[in-house]
Amino acid sequence: MAYTTIDKPTDYFETILYTGNGSSQNIGGLDFQPDWVWVKQRGGTTNHKTSDSVRGATKALQPNDVDAEATDSNGITAFNSDGFSLGAGGDYNSSSASQVAWNWKAGTSFTNDASSTGIGTIDSAGSFNNDAGFSIVTWSGNGSNNATIKHPLSAVPRMMLFKIRSHSDDWTVYHHILGAGKKLNLNDTGAKSTVPEIFNNTEPTSSLITFGTHSRTNTNGANYVGYIFAEKKGYSKFGSYTGNGNADGTFIYTGFKPAFLIVKQTDGTNGWGMFDNKRNPHNTVSQRLWSNESSSEAGTQLLDFLSNGFKPRYTNSYFNGSGNNYIYMAFAENPFLTSTGVPATAR
Repeated sequence: MAYTTIDKPTDYFETILYTGNGSSQNIGGLDFQPDWVWVKQRGGTTNHKTSDSVRGATKALQPNDVDAEATDSNGITAFNSDGFSLGAGGDYNSSSASQVAWNWKAGTSFTNDASSTGIGTIDSAGSFNNDAGFSIVTWSGNGSNNATIKHPLSAVPRMMLFKIRSHSDDWTVYHHILGAGKKLNLNDTGAKSTVPEIFNNTEPTSSLITFGTHSRTNTNGANYVGYIFAEKKGYSKFGSYTGNGNADGTFIYTGFKPAFLIVKQTDGTNGWGMFDNKRNPHNTVSQRLWSNESSSEAGTQLLDFLSNGFKPRYTNSYFNGSGNNYIYMAFAENPFLTSTGVPATAR
């Protein structure tokens, strides 16, 4: 059984459900001030929206498309001690619309002058939380091969999401199961592809991320953001599984009861399914959103969230095709076993 250093996962990640009012409002209820907020309207065909405390609350990106960063004064306008403030933007706050917001805490600012510290070859800055294994990192590309930036997690990243801010281009996903020579796009359904020049075919270390000359990560003068995750026992897991094509699906052990889950098939063209314990408080988990689509929430009996992992309950290739390969990212509602020895209960 796995113990954990995080007995209360809601200190670092939590989902909020709220209803839009068509005008400015504060959304609260978190046990922390969020540094990264990802919002989606549940019942409408609207874009995903994401903002963070490093780029600034009003600086919006859309995980389901390639658009460059835009200033949206009607979207998220501030990060508060227990949530965030909203303007009157339709994608965030349309009157009477049901919304979901996924929230992560970083919280400690950092800057790295590469020439002064000798760490990396490109300056970087951002916010991090070593306890939770999460960092937001920004940098400006130099166009040089084998360029490196510092990340502050003191652990090897297991999953990373990257977006060029100053130009239109895809969201790039690194997952340790695929390795540094391959990538996925968060904003489309494509299978894994081999593009070694994005990361210079070099795995990240406990202090550095390496880039080649690809525009996804290192165009000279272009601005970028990365959301960097290290794994924390009992709180986060970035793993893989193989489907069995059976309604009694493969059991995937995480070491905790999931609060949030994203799954993507890596050897086929299916989307990034997004699930959480607030839209789906009971099994079977059925309400799914796609990170790569503006479509509304929908689904059928897809998954079970268990006390120590999850189990697909659907037989097709989206999440459980026979012999198909999948990656996932998951965050905890409760650790399977707390540091005091208290076990999680089933749903």
